[in-house]
Amino acid sequence: MTAESPFLRLPAAVAGAAPDAGVPAHYGGAPLGEQRTLQRGESVVDCSHLDVVEVGGEDRLSWIDSLTTQAVAGLAAGGSAENLLLSPQGRIEHAFGMLEDGASVWLITEAGRGAELAEWFHRMRFMMRVKVTDRSDELFAIATLGEHDLGAAAPNGTPLVWSDPWCEGVEGAVSYAVAAPESHPSHGFPLRLHLVDAAGRDELAARVRGGGLEVSGTMALEALRIAAWRPRQAFEVDERAIPHELDLLRSAVHLNKGCYRGQETVAKVHNLGHPPRRLAMLDLEGTDGRLPEPGALVHLASDPEGRPVGRVTSSTLHFEDGPVSLALLKRTVDPEAELVVALTSQNPLVEGADAVEGEPVRLAALQTVIVSPESGRTVQVPRGFRRR
Repeated sequence: MTAESPFLRLPAAVAGAAPDAGVPAHYGGAPLGEQRTLQRGESVVDCSHLDVVEVGGEDRLSWIDSLTTQAVAGLAAGGSAENLLLSPQGRIEHAFGMLEDGASVWLITEAGRGAELAEWFHRMRFMMRVKVTDRSDELFAIATLGEHDLGAAAPNGTPLVWSDPWCEGVEGAVSYAVAAPESHPSHGFPLRLHLVDAAGRDELAARVRGGGLEVSGTMALEALRIAAWRPRQAFEVDERAIPHELDLLRSAVHLNKGCYRGQETVAKVHNLGHPPRRLAMLDLEGTDGRLPEPGALVHLASDPEGRPVGRVTSSTLHFEDGPVSLALLKRTVDPEAELVVALTSQNPLVEGADAVEGEPVRLAALQTVIVSPESGRTVQVPRGFRRR
C-alpha cells in the first residue's frame, strides 16, 4: 500500500503499529465500544494494508490446487477458501484467503507478504496457462462482520467479497477443537473482506466522515478474532508451525485431496502422531491493562522458574472476556494446570509496574483448551508393528 489510507484522516484516527501499520488501530478513547459496534455488524474496519494478488489464466485453480493444502480446483465464481503453502517438511510458509470471480482468483494475505507470495507462484508456472500479478496498490480490503454492500470491485462481473471459512468450517476438513461444533466461538466471527478500488475506499471514508457509516479500528477486529480462536499468520505462525497446532485443518486443509508439498507431514501427524504444540486461550489476571506481548513466555504456576511450556502469540482486552491471550503450549501441558505469563518492567506494556527492573512480573493465567491434547493419531498402529 503506497498511498496513505483516507481512514487515517478521519477524526481521532490513531495509526496502528506493525503488522497493522498504515491503517487506524482505533478512533479515540472507546476501543471497547468499537468492539461492541463491530460485533453487532454495524461498523467497517479499514484493512487496506493487506496485500492482494491476482492469478489469471485457464489453469489457475487446478494449478493452485496442486501446490497447496486446500481443494480449490472446483471453486465456483463467488466462492471463497482459505489456503496454505507449506514447506517440504509441512511447516506453514504462507496463509492466504482465495476468492474466485470466474476469470481470476484473488489471494488476500498479510501486509508485506504479497510480493513474496506472487514471486513464489510466478516461479512455479512452468508450462501452465497462468499469470500472477501483485494488485496490492490497486485493491484494498475493508472488513465487516456479516452481510454488507460496500461497493466491492467487480472487474469480471462478480463482486470481490471474501467470506472467511473459519466461521463454519469446510467440507473435507476436520476440527481438533475440544468445543462442540455448535458451540465453537467462530460462529460469532462471520468475517468478510470487501476488495474496493481507491475511489471506493475514498467514498467509504467520506461516508464515515458524513455520519452515514460506523467505523472500528483494527484493535477491535483483533479482539474479536482472538475471542473466536481464529489464528492469524502475523501472530500465531512461526517458523515451526504446522496446521494441526492451530486447528487449521478446520478451514484450510482438505484431507482427501491429491498430493501437494508438505502433505506427508500433514498425513503423518493426523494419522499416526500428535502435533507437538496446541493452541490455547489464556484468561489473564488483572484489570489494569497489562497485556503480554507476542513471544512472552508461559510457565507452569507450580514451577515459575522452570523451563517455559509455551509462548503468547496474541493478546487483547475483550469487552466481555477481559484480558485474554492466545498461546501455543506444549501438547503435554495438563489442561487443568494453572499457568503464569512472565513479564518484566522493561516491557513497555508494563512500564511503571511495581517491579524491580529485570525482575519477573508474572500474570496468572487459566487456560481454555482450543486444540485437544489428544488430537491426531486417528489410525492405531498394531502392537508389535515395526518397519523393516
